[in-house]
Formats: sequence, C-alpha cells, structure tokens
Amino acid sequence: MNSKQIRQTFLDFFASKSHAIVTSAPMVVKNDPTLMFTNAGMNQFKDIFLGNSPARNPRVADTQKCLRVSGKHNDLEEVGHDTYHHTMFEMLGNWSFGDYFKKEAIDWAWELLVDIYKIPVDKLYVTVFEGDEKDGVPMDSEAYGFWSKYLPEERILKGNKKDNFWEMGDSGPCGPCSEIHVDIRNEDEKAKLNGRDLVNEGHPQVIEIWNLVFIQFNRKANGQLEELPAKHVDTGMGFERLCMVIQGKQSNYDTDVFQDVITRIAHLAGKKYGTDEKADIAMRVIADHLRAISFAITDGQLPSNNKAGYVIRRILRRAVRYGYTFLGFRKPFIHQLVQVLAEKMGDAFPELNKQQELVVNVIREEEDSFLRTLETGIKMLDTIIEDTKKKKGLEVNGNVAFELYDTFGFPLDLTELILREQGLTVNREEFELAMEMQKNRSRSATQLETGDWIELQQALGEGFVGYDTLEAKIKINRYRKVKGKKGEFFQLVFNTTPFYAESGGQVGDSGTIEINGNKVEIFDTVKENNLTVHLAKELPANPEGIFTALVNVQNRRLTENNHTATHLLDHALREVLGKHIEQKGSLVNPDSLRFDFNHFQKVTDEELLLIQKRVNELIRANDRCDERREVPIAEAESMGAIALFGEKYGDQVRVIKFGDSVELCGGTHVESTGTIGQFIILSEGSISAGVRRIEAITASKAEEYIERNLKTLKEISSLFNNPADLKGAVDDLFAKYQQLNKQAEAYEKENAGKLKKELLQQIESINGVNFLARQLKVDNSAILKDIAFQVKGEVDNLFLVLAAEIDGKANIHVMISDNLLKEKGLNAGTIVRELAKAVNGSGGASHFMPQQVEKNRREYHNYWIMPENWFSFLDN
Repeated sequence: MNSKQIRQTFLDFFASKSHAIVTSAPMVVKNDPTLMFTNAGMNQFKDIFLGNSPARNPRVADTQKCLRVSGKHNDLEEVGHDTYHHTMFEMLGNWSFGDYFKKEAIDWAWELLVDIYKIPVDKLYVTVFEGDEKDGVPMDSEAYGFWSKYLPEERILKGNKKDNFWEMGDSGPCGPCSEIHVDIRNEDEKAKLNGRDLVNEGHPQVIEIWNLVFIQFNRKANGQLEELPAKHVDTGMGFERLCMVIQGKQSNYDTDVFQDVITRIAHLAGKKYGTDEKADIAMRVIADHLRAISFAITDGQLPSNNKAGYVIRRILRRAVRYGYTFLGFRKPFIHQLVQVLAEKMGDAFPELNKQQELVVNVIREEEDSFLRTLETGIKMLDTIIEDTKKKKGLEVNGNVAFELYDTFGFPLDLTELILREQGLTVNREEFELAMEMQKNRSRSATQLETGDWIELQQALGEGFVGYDTLEAKIKINRYRKVKGKKGEFFQLVFNTTPFYAESGGQVGDSGTIEINGNKVEIFDTVKENNLTVHLAKELPANPEGIFTALVNVQNRRLTENNHTATHLLDHALREVLGKHIEQKGSLVNPDSLRFDFNHFQKVTDEELLLIQKRVNELIRANDRCDERREVPIAEAESMGAIALFGEKYGDQVRVIKFGDSVELCGGTHVESTGTIGQFIILSEGSISAGVRRIEAITASKAEEYIERNLKTLKEISSLFNNPADLKGAVDDLFAKYQQLNKQAEAYEKENAGKLKKELLQQIESINGVNFLARQLKVDNSAILKDIAFQVKGEVDNLFLVLAAEIDGKANIHVMISDNLLKEKGLNAGTIVRELAKAVNGSGGASHFMPQQVEKNRREYHNYWIMPENWFSFLDN
C-alpha cells in the first residue's frame, strides 16, 4: 500500500463502523489560550471532553495535522536524527463521545491492524495501565481481559502512570490508555533480545504505533480524580509510523511519505541520499520541516518574531541552516520543494493546493532574509574568534553565543561547528543558563494560575444572544479565580450572554453586570474551549443572583462599523485588484480596522484611491445586513459565501450579506452600511512575502481625522496668507529652500577646505607619528567626519583627533592610519573610551573609522588638545 491508500483505508474502515469522517482542524490553534498549535488529534474535540459543547456525532474519525516543537511534546532535536520523530505529523484517530468504550476500541484496532493492514501478530505488543495507589485507580483489568482474546500473556505488558495514564493537562479529563507497539527488527535481532524488553525503551524499531485512551476521570486542580458522567474513547495512531510498518521500512523517512521530497532535495544539492550521514540527516530535517512550515502557512500562520509565528520562523531557519551547512545551499531552495509536497498531500489536504503560491513566496522571502543573516552571523563570529584568540582563550562566552542565537537567529550548533574548526568551544553552561532565563521570562509573562471551576448551576439558557440584544438577564453558571502577571481576576461563565467573545479578528466586548444597584465591570470577553468567558476584576457579592448584563454600547457599535467595513473592503479589493484576493487575517476594535490579504506587489496610490472610493460607495448604498443563521455549509457555498482560510467550519454556518458582499462570519455587524459613515485608508504595506496589510478608520474616528487635517491645512494656508493656489505656494517655498540648501552646502565645503588647509599646517611630528588634536567650530558632525577623511587621505602615519561642540554635546572623531594600527597595535575604540572617562562621557570606535561620542557638557577641550595627554597611546 502507498501512503494515500493507507490513509484512505483507515477512514473507510471507521466509516464502515458508523463513524462520521471529519476534516482536519487547522494546525494553528485559535480561541484556545493554552495552545499555539494542534499537537494531538483530540484538540479539536477538547470542548466536548470538557462538557462545554455537545457532540454532533457520537462517533467520528479523521486524520489530523499536528505540530510538536515546544512545551511538553518537544521532538525538535530528534527530528531527522532518528527514524520516527517529526515536527508536523498526521494523527489518525477514532473517537467515541459517550458511545462505545474499551471493548469496541480494542476489537476494531485489532481488526484494522491484523485483518485489514495484515500486520503480523508476532510483531505486536500491547500495554495496559498497572494502576496507581496514590490516585486510587486499580489496574485496568477490563482492557487486559479484552486484549487476552487476541494476544498471549507475555505480549500484554503493564505500564506505569507515565506511559499508560493520559491526561489533557494539570487538570481536566483523563484516563488509562492502552498502547499498541510494533517490533519491526529483523529475525536476528529478535533472537538476541525479546521485544517485550524494548517496549517504551526508546528503541527505533520497537515503537508505539497506536494509543487507545479511555477517558473516564476528571482531574481537579487539587489533584483529585472524579468519575466522569459519560465515558469517552480517544485514539491516536501515527500515520508516518504506520506507513513505515506496512511498507516494510526501517525509517519513516524511507516511506513514500517523504521520499519524493528527499529525492528532489538530493537532486537540487547534487548529492545521493544514503551515501553521507550528515547530508542524509540534513535532507530528512528539511523534508520534515518543509511540511510543518507549509501547513502552518496554509492554516494562516506566517513567520514572524512572536508567538506561533516565531516558532514557524525558527523551524524554517533550522531547515535553511542544515541546507547551508551540510548540503552547500547558498541561495533559497526550500520553496522549490513545495510543489512536490502539494502533489503528495494535496488530495488529502486541498488547502495546500489552494495556498501553494502564497506558501512558495513566503518561504522564498524568509529563506533569502535568513541567508543574509547567516552571512552576518559568520562575520560576527570571525570577530569573536579573533578577539578570543588575542586573549589566548579556548572558550567563547556562552552569553555571546546566545546573543547570536536570540538576536540574529544564528543556531548554536552552527556556532559550535565553526568554532571547532578554529580549535575553540562555547561555554554551554552559560548558553543554557541564558536560554533558560529567556524561557522563564516568557513563561512568567503568559502563565496563569487557575483554580477549579466553582459550579453554581447547570448550563441553562440560550448561549450567545448578542446578535439581537446588548442587554440580558443572566445567571452565573460557574466561576474561578485566576492569578497572572498582571494580578488577580475572575473568569465568569453565564447561562446566557450578550457579550461577544474575541474571535475572528473582532475584539471581545466589555461592559457590566448589575444586581440591586451593585455593578461589576467586565473588562474583556474571550473564548476558551468553546466557552464564553467573561473577565472581571472582582466577584459579585452574591454570585448566585440574577444579573442584568449590559454591553458597552459605544464600543460595540464602533467595532461593528469597523467589522462591516472589512467585508466591504474585501469586496472592493477583489473588484480593483482581482479575484485572487483572499483575507489572511484581520483585527477590528472600536478605534480602527486592520485587514491582511494576499497580493504580490505594492498597491499603488491610484489603486488605493479607487479602493477607498469604492468602499465609500458601498457605504452610501446603505445596504441592509442580510443575516442568515444555521445555513447548511453546502448552501452557503452555493451562495458564493467567502470562507476565511485557516478556519474550520461546521455543518451549519452563519452567512452575512451586504449587497454583493457575501461571507461566512460569526461577528457582529451594523444593520445597514450607511451607519459606517466614512471610510479612510491610513496605510498599506507588506507584512510578509505576498501578504499586505491595509489599516483604516471609520465613523467618528474618520471624522476626527478629516477635521484634524483640515485644521492643519487651514493653519498652513494662513502662513502663506491664504493663497488661491496653496500647493503652488508650498512648491515655490520648497524650491527656494532647496536653492538655499545648495548654497549652504557649497559654503560648508568651501569652509571645510579652508579648515583642512589650516589643519595640515598645524600637524606635529612626534616620534615619527604625525599628530594633531583640535577643536573646531562646526555645526555638523558630517563635516567633522569629512575633514578627518580628507586629512587622512593626504597625510601618512597620521594620528588625528577632531572635536566640536554640536547642539551642546561633544562630538569626537579619532582617525588613525592603517599602518599605525598594525605597527603600534592601536585601537581607536580603546582610545575613545579612555578619553570619554576623562571627560565623564562614554563611547567607542572601530580601528579605522571615526566615531561620534556624546557626553554631558564639561570643560573637556583643555584636556584633549594637549599632545602629552595622548603619549600613552602613542608609546608602544
């Protein structure tokens, strides 16, 4: 079987067992503050396990895109070096939400692996939970009994809490699990050592292939377990490992999942896979990382310098670095692999085909940028190596290596590789300490300490009612206390809420809840595991009362203006720039809107004017909002509704229509476009390869902008005595300014020439060195620098110090001939620093370029113009 057949066989098998086959959720997680990326197949069903949402189908199956690079599941360092770890991988899974349990899960797993996939029984081992006395959980004898029908006792192993008790996190749903392991060693190896002794021991050919999790408990914040009212099944099978087993390979990378890409890499590098270990590792790393990067971009995450974008940028740079170091790539190459990946995986994940052009362009630009960074880093390393050797040291400070890594993205292993060639090492302890300090800062900035939910009542009510009203009678279902870096606050969940929770680019509502004249401020509303969570600084005195919830009306209305304007802008962009335009992200709040879209060239001023004009035409058309809820997804598609990339939609969707603009959207909107009033584009620019951003304002903010600019224009006009042609008057003034500026420059050059002649006559010869130190009366540091260069060009063996007081600060330039630098071992930086100490200042300089030093004003000139104060530098 090839990989496509293996994947489809899995889905078809569970479809035959009455499972609904669902599409993969995006790999980039939204509306869940606890995760950046989907790292397990169960993530998209998390709210069902938590009891926050009902299950649409009691049985489902899918293949889920996953990414593991940070936190608890960090496989990055093993990727490419072993046979089975990956960053991006597929997780095949089947789920039961309160339907079947252990028996069916085990029976079907056996049927699929042995009867359908034909995996030999003598290769299989299974594990069951041995129990835990501390938690009061006995051995999972139920699962043991079901496995006993298929396997002898010696192939059913008991596993500890670490291996065989699955937990979502520190608290939440959990339960025992039963793992299926496969021994793919050859017969000679099997004869030497029993496979049961290698299960869960990290052997590359005795590996876990499928994990059957039986969710039956809830872990409370205090660590106690309680039985869940409904029991669930959550299974996950590594697709790449399954392909390795079925295709009879010893490595995931030898399967057809990766080989097409690896073959292409080898061709581009002019190498043959399998002949050089380091080159092979590099090809595997690149093939793996290509998948992670490409699917992250298709799901809406562009490389950047923060959060999820930073992770993707790091992965991409890691791939570039392996290609640079071990395969000799000096120009962008990874983007050339995207087409091969799309051919291999585009059928299962059509979003890859749809976003292929964007993926190629983003990767190419990122590659080009980092290759330049690599060159810069290597030059910096050359300086570090030189300085270290001058001090006769053998070890480079770990903090310096960390700065290269953190600021310039220069990997530690590349730093170490280059240093080894020079007989040097890095102080790894210092590097690791700096790395840990950074991680701790990052954790402390985001970490929240949450208590258990205090349940007041069952979830009764209508859920979100904020489309229809901004005021509602509510009760608090549950609450909990939260502590974070910014202090203590409370999370409240209502039975019914008019507050919109932040999602889809729209910020969350703020407002109040009130009872008997006592108000509690709601400062934000967010989504968490499909719960609408209201954030409050304090808890109501009587949380069990009936409250009046009131949304901040002004902020909601302004936000709605901006949200609807993004729909009109999207429509106008398609009309002006072309049908290829797709939204790549947005942000709407009461003050402004931000809209990201794909386009591979700068939007011209003329195009921007047309876009702005078109949006304002759509506003004046005053089209009413045609809102349709619970529309079948197929019907919405037939209406031409635009879906956002990186979003997963259910069977029923909400459609928002303003005239010809039709989009799937869960946000809030104006009743008619005329409410928006005015739309003004403030800026347009690139945020990544092929992705541009427009920032704009509407309504009262647009009015304020116009009034402010009209006032400024009026003030400028009055300065010109209100001419009939203001632009002409400004042009005339600017022309005169340019003429005067040229005259001033000519005068400065003439004056500089005179100064240079005077300085040449004042040079003293001291011990064979032509020395001069003078303070000049100039008002431009560039003149000082220019004179220094001119004098150096005419005088050999020169030691020149020039200074001037400019804007109340000392500007000092040190210029030393190249031969003196070498013969006398002079260092301009040291000289400037010593001078700065004498005049209570600070600064530095390169060996041969003049540098500017600024200090607190002091009487420094009497010090530095005396030649004897420089003799210590000249005395070699």
